[in-house]
Amino acid sequence: MPSVKLSTVVLDAHDARELAGFYVRLLDYEIRAEEPDWVLVGPRPGTEGLALAFQTEPAYVPPVWPSREPGGQQMMLHLDIEVDDLETETRRAVAEGATLAGYQPQDDVRVLLDPAGHPFCLWVPGDE
Repeated sequence: MPSVKLSTVVLDAHDARELAGFYVRLLDYEIRAEEPDWVLVGPRPGTEGLALAFQTEPAYVPPVWPSREPGGQQMMLHLDIEVDDLETETRRAVAEGATLAGYQPQDDVRVLLDPAGHPFCLWVPGDE
């Protein structure tokens, strides 16, 4: 079987550079490549994490979470971001431009929306 590796998740937005900047600040990532309507960011050397890319889509429509009606706009995917301190990192994410989602389905996870409306979850790993 050929070598296959998931390397990057790509998110659409009205402004790829603006959304890339948010995730650079939130995740302490660096910009790896950019074009006029596309930006690739990833972990700094020596750190772990998945790369993210952002592309400008003029007809972008933000996802809806939780979905409101069958057949309507939905979330499609979300990012899970592991943190050490849920409350501190939630406050920091909001300070960087995220919005706390109105619906929080779990006490040990915080659902937020990035500046383009993509849902993401902050969570602290439990004792396993």
